[in-house]
Amino acid sequence: MHVAIIRYFTAEKRESLLFMLVGMAAVAAAVFLWRTGSPYRGMGYPLAAIALIQLVVGGTVYFRTDAQKLALHKQLAVEPRGYVAAETPRMERVQKSFALYRWIEIALLALGVLGFFLFRDRQTLWAAAIGLMVQSALMLGMDFVAERRAEIYVEQIRRLADALD
Repeated sequence: MHVAIIRYFTAEKRESLLFMLVGMAAVAAAVFLWRTGSPYRGMGYPLAAIALIQLVVGGTVYFRTDAQKLALHKQLAVEPRGYVAAETPRMERVQKSFALYRWIEIALLALGVLGFFLFRDRQTLWAAAIGLMVQSALMLGMDFVAERRAEIYVEQIRRLADALD
């Protein structure tokens, strides 16, 4: 199970770094679009808004992961049942969160697609719709990967629980 913890949290940390990099790139793109007066400067608003989420979530996960991983290793070594009792409900909450995020991201993506078709004659809104589609699709894709990783980790916790019974 220690290997499962290492794999899960190492991948979490890598993806949180990717979240931050995507957020930084989105902020840079938004600033570039605004400063150059690009006709696509409307993209900057959703790029920057969602980038703030990416930076905060990515940073939070990135900077807490090492301590969390160490604490779980210690708990598993000392009291495996306690590890299962604590980690199972925590990961169930994580999985429920992914379901909520998925619906929000799909709704934002749909809103972007709708705006893309409805606002073709309103450059700023049309560009904003494109930015919303790009960011929503990126978030949706990254969260699908994270959700699958969580499913695998939860299955490993359940196997440990079964072995302890």
